[in-house]
Amino acid sequence: MRSLLLGGLAAITFWAPYADGQNTAGDDVVSVFTEHPRLFLRPARLRLLQKERERASARWQQFDAYLSADAPLPEPGFAEALYYQVSGSVPAGRKAIAWALGPEAPGAGRDLRQLALVFDWCQKLLTETERRGLAARILQGLEEAPPSESIPAMRARVLAAVALYDDVPDLPNRELQRAVRNWWEGKMAPSIARGQAPAREDAYALWEIFHAIRDNTNLDLRESAPRFFKSFPVEHLMSNYPATYPGEDNDFHIDASTQTGLPNLTRATFSRAGELAMVAFDTNAEESQYLQGWLMHDRFELRSSLGAPYEFLWANQYQPGLSFTLLPLVYHNPDTGTVFVRSDWDESAQWFGYFDGAAQIFRDGRVEPVKLAGAPPLLLPSAVIYFGASRFRVKLDEDQSAVIVVGLAPGKTYQVEVDDEEVLEQAADPGGVLVLDVPHGKETGVRLQVVP
Repeated sequence: MRSLLLGGLAAITFWAPYADGQNTAGDDVVSVFTEHPRLFLRPARLRLLQKERERASARWQQFDAYLSADAPLPEPGFAEALYYQVSGSVPAGRKAIAWALGPEAPGAGRDLRQLALVFDWCQKLLTETERRGLAARILQGLEEAPPSESIPAMRARVLAAVALYDDVPDLPNRELQRAVRNWWEGKMAPSIARGQAPAREDAYALWEIFHAIRDNTNLDLRESAPRFFKSFPVEHLMSNYPATYPGEDNDFHIDASTQTGLPNLTRATFSRAGELAMVAFDTNAEESQYLQGWLMHDRFELRSSLGAPYEFLWANQYQPGLSFTLLPLVYHNPDTGTVFVRSDWDESAQWFGYFDGAAQIFRDGRVEPVKLAGAPPLLLPSAVIYFGASRFRVKLDEDQSAVIVVGLAPGKTYQVEVDDEEVLEQAADPGGVLVLDVPHGKETGVRLQVVP
């Protein structure tokens, strides 16, 4: 029987979060101690990528094909600068610099992330005039208040601050301090602790922040919410619909979304890139090894001009992986009220997801929204799911690991009565979910009542 997996799973003084320049969540100064290249290409990973080039791996050949053919690139600064770092190609590096300084490049702050990567990765090629010009463009972006405190917006600012740390120490230093102490420790981590998880589509941007901070300051931001981030790789895996989607260049896993219409393949590209970055961040964790087993299938290798640079940057086919089919088919995160259930690991499997307050069933190749009020119970081979029910009778098969009740009052304590069992009190999680321990092999009555 499969067991139930319980996951525990700005820069200048006028920027609003703290105009007095004081941090609110920590006192230690966040300092960068590394040399260029700092961002993602620390010595061990750069050596790995250079060996991949020497071995002419499939991922290198795909990446090289776009750059050698001078094909149009969605992110030319990122791709050309990465190619320069790995191959030593001066023309590629000069193209990255020309893009970053040229009139066709986005204005300050509009693509701060790519400008930071070019500055960091092309240091040896920059003339003094180019260095000053590119630094000024990045600084201009940092001096503007961020359009939002979203994870992608803060990612760009963190990368810019790390890249510029030595060249213009005062402003990047303050920006880094504020991003870590005020935004992350003061806002994001407490929000996660309250059960408000970061959006799944922001996973890649978030792990870029994690890599940039840990690689250059030795701070692991996950430690602010260790249980959530320990289980997040498995949660991200389980959030994918069972059926794969055939793209023009490669097949995709499509992660759960409340959006309608055809799958967003840009989002799917960054979803996989996020998974690859998770494994690269913590290769020894068991959860990462299951995710690695999920990732290492050739048909899902990113081959588009957008995806190929990310695939090459983060994938490691030599990293051991565990078979994801050994994972339980039921995932519940009691801290956020997230539930994902599969009937099996085949692509034809039925799937249930409860996330962001929405419930969905995936079956017969389609996503079906579920209205929590009055929906009939969903019987899957791995679990039985009820929607807002306070009284029901259920008979669990041996392979059904749990009874899950969705649509209850979030955070409320319920008196749980199960036939022939001691009455218990159990609190619904922030999503209004209860996971009940019910005897197997016999029909059993269950009654739920809110404790006054």
